[in-house]
Amino acid sequence: MGVPMLPLSEQGLRCVAFDKWEHGRSDRVGHGFDYDTLADDLAALLDHLDLREVTLVAHSMGGGEVIRYLSRHGYDRVSRIVLIAATAPLAMRTPDNPEGVDRAVFDAIMADRTKDRPRWTAQNAQAFFATHLGNQVSTELIEWTIQRCLDCSAKAAVEVVRTGFRTDLREECAAVQLPTLIIHGDADASAPIDLCGRRLAKPVPGNVYKEYPGAAHAIFMTHAEQVNRDLLDFIGDGSSWHPPAVSAEVAGEEP
Repeated sequence: MGVPMLPLSEQGLRCVAFDKWEHGRSDRVGHGFDYDTLADDLAALLDHLDLREVTLVAHSMGGGEVIRYLSRHGYDRVSRIVLIAATAPLAMRTPDNPEGVDRAVFDAIMADRTKDRPRWTAQNAQAFFATHLGNQVSTELIEWTIQRCLDCSAKAAVEVVRTGFRTDLREECAAVQLPTLIIHGDADASAPIDLCGRRLAKPVPGNVYKEYPGAAHAIFMTHAEQVNRDLLDFIGDGSSWHPPAVSAEVAGEEP
């Protein structure tokens, strides 16, 4: 998802990144955008490289991918998880999730996005980085990020967002039994903090929740040094975590 990995590798960590189906250098196959498939792909990678004591770091809808991985494949290879600007636990409005976004509103946004993807991506770059709030981002970095978005297939650009929007991960979030760091910006327009970050922090047992003022969905770029510091601190401290003695529902409630 783009966390600057060089500073992490210089601290002795092995950093592995991969491309989802029809993103980056991955094959164009026309399918594989659901969380089950994405989680199974992640499992196949960890198995192939025989990685253990892994810290899974996920951004945006990748947070749901990591949560689904734990549900389907367990904890043998993973020691802790980090969810950055995650779209979980559920963005879509349902009868028992009235705070969510109405599906008709989402469909209208996706139709506008699909009609002219280059225009839509360029117009929404400011919100993605929150440059209007003073986040310093070069023109070149913005242009590079836009091109990365456009390099993925048109189908993938729609389907992964639909997966992140529609999938209900509330029960799976409450079942997580690993040290969890949640990082979210309070200016995130793609995954609004009241809908995502703050709500995600409630069901996940014993999580560490960090909220960055003025940070948007591109928090891993605009606040890269702070994110990496928090990652390193969390990786160093995560081994002392123990499951809460109370239920996830009680542990997640605000005082």
